[in-house]
Amino acid sequence: MGAAENLKTLAWDFVQEPHRVSALLREGGRVRKVRLPRGLEVWLVTGHAEARAVLADPRVGKDTAEARRLFERGGFESAGDSAVRALSGHMLNSDPPDHTRLRKLVNQAFTSRTVSRLRPRIEQIAAELLDDIGDAERVDLLPAFAVPLPIRVICELLGVHAGDQPAFAKWSNTMLAWSTPEELQAAAAKMHAYLVDLIAEKRAEPADDLLSGLIHASDEGDSLSGEELLSMAFLLLVAGFETTVNLIANSVFALLREPEQLAALRADPALLPGAVEEFLRYDGAIHLATIRFTREPVPVGDVEIPADEFVLVSLIGANRDAERFEDPHRLDVTRQSTGHLAFGHGIHYCVGAPLARLEAEIALRGLLERFPGLSLDADPETLRWRESTLVHGLETLPVRLR
Repeated sequence: MGAAENLKTLAWDFVQEPHRVSALLREGGRVRKVRLPRGLEVWLVTGHAEARAVLADPRVGKDTAEARRLFERGGFESAGDSAVRALSGHMLNSDPPDHTRLRKLVNQAFTSRTVSRLRPRIEQIAAELLDDIGDAERVDLLPAFAVPLPIRVICELLGVHAGDQPAFAKWSNTMLAWSTPEELQAAAAKMHAYLVDLIAEKRAEPADDLLSGLIHASDEGDSLSGEELLSMAFLLLVAGFETTVNLIANSVFALLREPEQLAALRADPALLPGAVEEFLRYDGAIHLATIRFTREPVPVGDVEIPADEFVLVSLIGANRDAERFEDPHRLDVTRQSTGHLAFGHGIHYCVGAPLARLEAEIALRGLLERFPGLSLDADPETLRWRESTLVHGLETLPVRLR
């Protein structure tokens, strides 16, 4: 089967060149068994129709306890120490009815209507950050803008103190990368201890923030246990900024490599909301969706995945599938990109999607208006992606502002 056949065991170029590798994998089978760089065998889905089917199939589960048993049966350590396990017991790792109950508690905070009220504050934060870098000739756009904007937004929304935000970002980065078990456990322990203290503080002195609201719901007996409260806070904080950081940076990186598309967007800023959808499709912030497993044999496309097997869906691969999107490797800010899977599909569709879209639109609009001479300050081939099969984000993004 040529090059695709040789990719049964994935190397680290899967992280650095995900689009090329996903296309090769798709040639050998849109649903196929592979071995990840650290040895775990999974069924990898790279076709759009197949990915959409798996993401919505109730026979494909995510429950943490069941997944842990499958990991241990295969000879792998599942989720590290107690701190890692406590943080991972959130709604993204649960199935109905628990998932339904947990998601109901946060849905109202992230509707498009609710999120739209945050626009003035997000615009203010973006303007402050752009003011801070306005006199520079060149910056790394990640720490200067793409990271602090969504961190400040989600931390203010949940009630995290401004001075704690840099440490929080560092712990999150460690937990989502291919860190050693020791590094993972150390970061998780710090994150766990911090959230325990923050929840105790909010319980003693409630504020007008989402975390205080969740604590109140818990204390009122609204089916949110102490462990669920802790893991929910972790999920909302981490997912609430990691996805948006990479969406902003990946979008800028894509635009600066395509001068015609950049010019088109500058000429017609009204294209921006639709362009954000194209950026999500073209180079989304999530590489492989979080792990799933089959509870029974599940037919997907022309393959049947046996019971008790792990399944990973390549959102990046699905969004560059030529059977769904014409000329998928071409960036087109005028494309109708509806139907992409950058935020997932089914019951686990990203609850924070409206917030991520709004932040990306505001961030890109501010950058393009403030810096008409914005350009890359490095050979794009030299920039590296973070070593993570979950998040798809650059390590650095050096730019010239003028």
